[in-house]
Amino acid sequence: MGITSHELHKEFPQFKDRIEELKASDTGFSEKLTRYTELDQEIEGLEKREGPIGDDKMHRLKQWRAQLKDELYTRLSNGQ
Repeated sequence: MGITSHELHKEFPQFKDRIEELKASDTGFSEKLTRYTELDQEIEGLEKREGPIGDDKMHRLKQWRAQLKDELYTRLSNGQ
């Protein structure tokens, strides 16, 4: 299985401008985006290093990332 970045700009290129707009104007969105980015980087780092982490913990981290992505997507798509 390959290691893939899930950076929000790459996941939703159609919302590039909207991401930047909300990041600058919406504190809640900005904080959630920061948590999402940090979590994505943590997961990617663990996958690259094949770090000592149990499958259950990795699964929970990925679920949390997916939940944050869903919440961010909902916020992005509500303005269009």
